[in-house]
Amino acid sequence: LGNSFHRELVEPAVQSLLGVRPGERVLDVACGTGVMARRLASWGATVTAVDFSPALIERAQARGGEIDYRVVDATDEAALLALGAFDAIVCTMALMDMPVIAPLYRAVAQMLSTQGRFVFATAHPAFNSNNPVFLTEIIDHDGLLEIVHGLKISAYLGVPPTKAVGSVDEPNPHPYYHRPLSELVAAAFEAGLVLDGLNEVAFPPEQATPDRIRFWVNMPQIPPVLAGRLRKRSA
Repeated sequence: LGNSFHRELVEPAVQSLLGVRPGERVLDVACGTGVMARRLASWGATVTAVDFSPALIERAQARGGEIDYRVVDATDEAALLALGAFDAIVCTMALMDMPVIAPLYRAVAQMLSTQGRFVFATAHPAFNSNNPVFLTEIIDHDGLLEIVHGLKISAYLGVPPTKAVGSVDEPNPHPYYHRPLSELVAAAFEAGLVLDGLNEVAFPPEQATPDRIRFWVNMPQIPPVLAGRLRKRSA
């Protein structure tokens, strides 16, 4: 089912931009354990899902569903093209894990049908730059104490790769490739894609848990997820 971050932020953002119709052929790139792939199938799509990790593909297959899982590296343009044509392609919370994204965009531009769309969701580059400082302030309003959460970003452009964790309890940090928004979409434009949809999503205020220090639910005005929709450029 995925965690609350995926269920309440990523999935709705992707669904609103994707608009899957029953019977459409959809590719899930960097599918992990298949959370989004299974959701796509539940929406009526015919799903092919790929990941470069055989272990993750094996775990995804163990969860069942009529999904065509394959081991494919999302940075391997030729391997992606060999998958064929699709009505829609999805990549959720994985672009920041890839050392290069241009091969994926080039493949997407060739694999999509004429009216096809590519929807991505990624860590919002404005608020997930390297080494963010999470802040907690206590403000005294005439004796009424208010706890306010936020974060400080000190670098956005030209940030080198680093390591990060996806959650506070993740045991092993993994490579993280921060890209400012301009860089994120420039490779898509160069591949012949155009951006025609964008979502920035945050947790609603009623989910705040002030006792959790480093937690996105306490920052309803700061979107941790950016989702976008790209299409092939018209001739």
